[in-house]
Amino acid sequence: MEHSNPESSNASQKVPQLFPAALLSTQNIALLSFLVSLLIVAIIAFSSKRRSKLRGNTLLLVGPPDAGKTAILSRLVYGQALQTHTSLQANSSIVALSTPQKNIRVVDIPGHPRIRDQFREHLDDAKVIAFMVDVSTVSRNGAVVAEHLHNILHTLSSLPPSQTLPTVIILAHKCDLLNTGSQANAAADSLAINRVKSVLERELEKRRASQSGVGVEGLGAEGETSEMGGLDCNGPVGGAFKFSDWEGGEISFIGTSAKVSKAAEGSEKAVDDGLLALREWLDENM
Repeated sequence: MEHSNPESSNASQKVPQLFPAALLSTQNIALLSFLVSLLIVAIIAFSSKRRSKLRGNTLLLVGPPDAGKTAILSRLVYGQALQTHTSLQANSSIVALSTPQKNIRVVDIPGHPRIRDQFREHLDDAKVIAFMVDVSTVSRNGAVVAEHLHNILHTLSSLPPSQTLPTVIILAHKCDLLNTGSQANAAADSLAINRVKSVLERELEKRRASQSGVGVEGLGAEGETSEMGGLDCNGPVGGAFKFSDWEGGEISFIGTSAKVSKAAEGSEKAVDDGLLALREWLDENM
C-alpha cells in the first residue's frame, strides 16, 4: 500500500501566492490604471510647460514683396539700410537689443506667393510675427495685401489650442513717403497706421463676407480658390471685421520709416533711424 509523503504535501501547501487574488480585484486594477494615466498626464504637462519656457525668441518679418522687409533686417543688424533686391529665400540674422545681453533672431521671409508659406517652418520658434505693409501703395494693393495677411491669420487660428500663438504686429512702413506737409513724425505715423488699418479691415471684411457663400479666389495664385477661416471676431454679431476684436489675440500697429532722421545737434534725444518705435517695442516685448 502506497503512503503519501507528508513533507511533500506540506511543501505544496506552503508555496506562497505571489499574486493574491485581492490585489487583482477589478477595483484595484481600475485604481492602478488611473494612477498610471495621471502620471502620464503629469509628464506631458511638464514637457509642454518646459517647451513653452524654451520657446524661441524669433521675430518673423513677413509681408508682400517690396514692402521693405530686407531693408529693415539690414538696418536692425548693421544700423544702415543696404542695397537690397527681391528675396527668393529666407534671410536670418541675430540682432542685439538695447537691453544688455538680450539678442533676438530675425528671419526675413520672402513675400512671393509661391514661397511665402515658408514662415510656417519657423512658427515653433517664433515669438513675434511682424507683417509689413507699404503705406504708399496699400490703397491700390489692399486686396492683395489682405489676402496675404488672411493666409497668416488662418494659419495661426489653425494651430492646436495648446500651442501659444505668436504675437502679431503690423508695421505701417515708409511713413515718410506720405504727403503730410509739415506734420511731425508722430502725426505721420498715426496717419499711416490709420490708413493701413482701415484699408486692411475693409478688405478682410470683404473676404469674410465672400466666404459665407463661395470660396474666395486666392489672389496670389492664379485659379486657386480658398475657404480659409481665421477672421472670426469677438465683436457684436453681424459686425464688420475689426483688428481690435480678432479672436486670435491682440494685434498691435507700429509706424516705421525708410528715411533716416537725425537728432538736432546738441540734443539728447535718441536718433530716430525710422525704426525707433519698433526697437522700443521689441525691447519691451521680446
